[in-house]
Amino acid sequence: MEEVLYRSTRGKGEPVKASWAILKGLSEDGGLFVPDHIPALDKSLKELSEMDYGNVAYEVMKLYLTDYTEEELRGCIGRAYDSKFDTDVIAPLAEAGGAYFLELFHGATIAFKDMALSLLPHLMTVAAAKNKVENQIVILTATSGDTGKAALAGFADVEGTKIVVFYPKDGVSPIQERQMVTQKGANTLVVGIHGNFDDAQTGVKRIFSDRELERKMGDKGYQFSSANSINIGRLVPQICYYVYAYGTLLREGRIAEGERVNVVVPTGNFGNILAAFYAKSMGLPIGKLICASNENKVLYDFFRTGCYDKNREFVVTESPSMDILVSSNLERLIYRVAGEDGEKNSGLMAALSGQGKYEITEEMRAGLEDFYGNYATKEETAEEIRRLYEEYGYVIDTHTAVASAVYRKYLEETGDGAVAVIASTASPFKFARSVMNAIGAGQGAEGDFELVDELSRLAGVKVPKAVDEIRTAPVVHQKQCEVMQMKDVVKDFLGI
Repeated sequence: MEEVLYRSTRGKGEPVKASWAILKGLSEDGGLFVPDHIPALDKSLKELSEMDYGNVAYEVMKLYLTDYTEEELRGCIGRAYDSKFDTDVIAPLAEAGGAYFLELFHGATIAFKDMALSLLPHLMTVAAAKNKVENQIVILTATSGDTGKAALAGFADVEGTKIVVFYPKDGVSPIQERQMVTQKGANTLVVGIHGNFDDAQTGVKRIFSDRELERKMGDKGYQFSSANSINIGRLVPQICYYVYAYGTLLREGRIAEGERVNVVVPTGNFGNILAAFYAKSMGLPIGKLICASNENKVLYDFFRTGCYDKNREFVVTESPSMDILVSSNLERLIYRVAGEDGEKNSGLMAALSGQGKYEITEEMRAGLEDFYGNYATKEETAEEIRRLYEEYGYVIDTHTAVASAVYRKYLEETGDGAVAVIASTASPFKFARSVMNAIGAGQGAEGDFELVDELSRLAGVKVPKAVDEIRTAPVVHQKQCEVMQMKDVVKDFLGI
């Protein structure tokens, strides 16, 4: 099997092995690690369709993480996809309204981030041993709601690690916030910042690139890594569930071998849809990659015009995990359509940092033909939740509703009747108030947990353990700070 090495999207530095890229998280020049080539699937679609989730994950990940042994990789996968998930299937498909919803919310924190973040701590501890790293790994992460809790759950009390999570104090759902601030673990710190997700993400990147702080941390026996989707160890596991979904459709006779399917992904940071693009590039028969945005429609505008412009009003929506104006993972795609020219990509990212926007060439735009972008308003999102519930008895969350509404627009616009897989990225219980209001059943219930119980009754679905256990859990984390205080908060936590 051909070795895959990882290089920076900014073009500096030598290529590194997968384990080192996972440990570092971000390249020293501020770029993101990308594989030096996209490996092709080496098992037939028929063979993959006969495998359970863990085996599919192994067959995909072995092609990217080539310096991990089979024993190491299978061990990590086995520890990740276990009883933390409430179904043995791990990522089931549900049919409703003429599409297949890929339910990625059956893990410990009921959001799609579990699919990768259940695995990342194990990949990272193996990587540390492999590279004879003696420093404690400090996971530093910004979250728009889901990554934070999933990373906390993954890294809590993991030996040799500490984790700091920053989230926008008023920019996540009440359930999301409660999940984070009740997190136990002596090695965990959760901080609400006075700002939005982009402020949190920019602050984290600034800390990562602070060489003076890096030196001081090294003196104290610490080094940074990231659990955000900028970490290639997050992105690779996300490829697996698209391959598994295709295999499920094939096994159940919903499609013929080799038949193309369209994939619809609600996205803010672009990581989840980028994983689908990588799956397509590996040979998975995917037609269109349908990129669904909410009213923070910077990606929609980019796909329509070729100009990425974050200079706009930040809209607070009912789908907060997508309230993002700087889509970090898009850089990996830009690097690819720039002909893997680090210098050209670096120039575009400098323009984004300096002027808040960049524009790609017509030639680069031609590399985006696999993508279709559209968006859904708050009203359209609520209407889609209500429609699917009333017509099919199927309840979805606000982010999945954005995707479903955009898929309907795509159908109307193109008439493309290919089988569609919609990434269902969070449990409706995580956004119970918004979902119940959309259904028209949210009146009269005062507390979020009352709404959760009512939603359970309406949907005929048991309240997830992840929600039940935070009803009475004590608040552990109460720290808040200004954006410019983030570095000081980290230093205090580490005793630097």
